[in-house]
Amino acid sequence: MTRFNGELSLPFEIVEPAGWRAPIIFNSPHSGSVYPPEFLNASRIDLGALRRSEDSFMDELISGLSDRGFPVVRVNFPRSYVDVNREPYELDPRMFSGRLPSFANTRSMRVAGGLGTIPRVVGDGQEIYRERLSVEDALARIEALYKPYHRALRRLINKAHQVFGTVVVVDCHSMPSVGVSRDEPRRPDVVIGDRYGTSCAPLLPDTVEETMSRLGYSVGRNKPYAGGFITEHYGNPASGLHTIQLELNRAIYMDERRRERSARFAQVTADFAALADALAAVPLGGLGPFQAAAE
Repeated sequence: MTRFNGELSLPFEIVEPAGWRAPIIFNSPHSGSVYPPEFLNASRIDLGALRRSEDSFMDELISGLSDRGFPVVRVNFPRSYVDVNREPYELDPRMFSGRLPSFANTRSMRVAGGLGTIPRVVGDGQEIYRERLSVEDALARIEALYKPYHRALRRLINKAHQVFGTVVVVDCHSMPSVGVSRDEPRRPDVVIGDRYGTSCAPLLPDTVEETMSRLGYSVGRNKPYAGGFITEHYGNPASGLHTIQLELNRAIYMDERRRERSARFAQVTADFAALADALAAVPLGGLGPFQAAAE
């Protein structure tokens, strides 16, 4: 991995344990907070507004899991610069001067909402850029940051799959405590996303819900978040590849307005470690790959 844009941070980091306790990978793709200077210069909004899109401190919540036998992946560049939880070329033509390549997906719901691979807006809907970007800039970001991250994640997944015969990716996110719409009901403490049962064996979301409920958290499934590109793309339960997205309500571990850890941060971190232990105790035979019954 190379340093990006002169910053002293690697684009992403993978911390593998000395010995794998279980084939479970914890991934934080949206907690990056290293902002390239040219990005800040091109933005019409300030750093504080840009940072509202971050899954603040999620990387810290899972960082200690590598000492417990689980590999941990974290992205250091911000999702508002490049969002790795999208298809590689979900791009909004309104953002760019010049013509996008024919293979770009310009019509997805995420692009329509301004939240493509190169986002047009931050999470609360504010436009990011003062001027249009060049297509070359967008493609360069994807080549330099997006693609190396996914190649590295795929290698890690394949490594676990070859050794254990199955692998679980826990994609870790955080969500604002209040939705954009006033009609949205109160958000639970934890939302499990399994693409409505398609991205992993049922035993995994069941284990998460049981564990977190026992620890005192309210738990929901697939609403308002069912899982993004990572959950959908890497989840293939029939082949023993399982992905599950976890969204933590930011109010349970941080002060959202000040963007500071709250008094409960240490307890939530400990509870997340207990969840990792519970997932590690799930019998691999209960996960697949699923075999068709003999005739």
